[in-house]
Amino acid sequence: MKSFQTNRQAVRRFLLDTQHLLSHYEGMADPSAIKSASQMIRQLECVQLDAVASVARNQHLVLAARVPGYQPDMLNELLSQGYLFEYWANAACTIPMDDYPLFEATRIRFRNQMREELDKLGAVVDDVVEKLRLEGPLPSRSFRAADRVHGAWDHKYPRTKATSHALNLLLDTGMIRVVRREGSERFFDLTERTIPRKLLQEAENMDVSESNKALLEKYMRAYRVFDAGDARLGWQKMSAAERQAVIMKRVEDGMVIPLEIEGVRRQYYMLAEDLDRLKSHDKHLQELLSDDDPIIFLPPLDNLLWRRERLVDLFDFSYKWEVYTPKAKRRYGYYAMPILAGDRLIGRVDPGLDRENQVLTVRLLQIDPDVEVTPSLRGNLKTSLEAFAAFHGARDITVERAEQDIRIF
Repeated sequence: MKSFQTNRQAVRRFLLDTQHLLSHYEGMADPSAIKSASQMIRQLECVQLDAVASVARNQHLVLAARVPGYQPDMLNELLSQGYLFEYWANAACTIPMDDYPLFEATRIRFRNQMREELDKLGAVVDDVVEKLRLEGPLPSRSFRAADRVHGAWDHKYPRTKATSHALNLLLDTGMIRVVRREGSERFFDLTERTIPRKLLQEAENMDVSESNKALLEKYMRAYRVFDAGDARLGWQKMSAAERQAVIMKRVEDGMVIPLEIEGVRRQYYMLAEDLDRLKSHDKHLQELLSDDDPIIFLPPLDNLLWRRERLVDLFDFSYKWEVYTPKAKRRYGYYAMPILAGDRLIGRVDPGLDRENQVLTVRLLQIDPDVEVTPSLRGNLKTSLEAFAAFHGARDITVERAEQDIRIF
């Protein structure tokens, strides 16, 4: 199929539109925020989960940025009601329940990889499964073990409880699942009795190639603009040559279109079904977004940020999450969040929350040097910080450090 010639601004507006982050996006038609959250996860394909809680966790910030009226307990309610399941997609994600069969190849791959480790734990695994069968759903604290083993994050010495390791292995292989959360605590139960029978049968009847094909298509819908260099392509294990081959097969079949983006050397692709939507943005570029467009603070694992190279190519914005960077070497901060203004990424905000005193602390407010800090932009930053604080139940905001002359409080 012939490639489509376009420019960076059109592609990034298309991308923001499909990620539901353009300022003119009006949200869901359904007036219920919890139903809107469920629909949003379906449209995004999945939302990445993370335990870091400098402010609200990543999954809640992703949804709050897109769904008016969203509150964190809504996601937990959707999980406990069976509308969602948690599993590995871009990483650990919350995913619409209807997609459960699509991940059968991933579950099979994990079962093959972890069979030996499960066998080593032997009776511990059997005891965990039997306890869940008799008493579930249960939190991890319900399982006690004196033995310590090498878990995923252990290095020199074994520090992980044998039962905790068993739970993690059973989660990855799909034998158990998280059925609800209370705060940061997960409750586990057997998959076989918590997934609708119809979906279990569909998964059982789905072969590996069919599952991988479905996962690749789900990945493409989630990313919308993608490239063969992404090692996560299709959320499955593929070599660089295999990634290129699966994309070119879909180009030949007319399902995928190569993009020639002015000023961008990397080869990007999109789904053919999205072409008209991109053309619409390409056609209306003269309708510039203004300084009055609201500010959105994006969490470090937001869907838009998954492919860091794409941010550089389309937004001229380099982003690194510094949570794993030693404190002395951090440039922007532990939880620095990109600032989206209209169709531009203009800087970073590093927030922290004093929950006891209900204070939102901005450790750093940074605007890139080439961005003019107009009165309108300054006002929008103030409004967005106030809304961000209100979402977290904070009554006061403290800005510890600001780059450029940004006086908003």
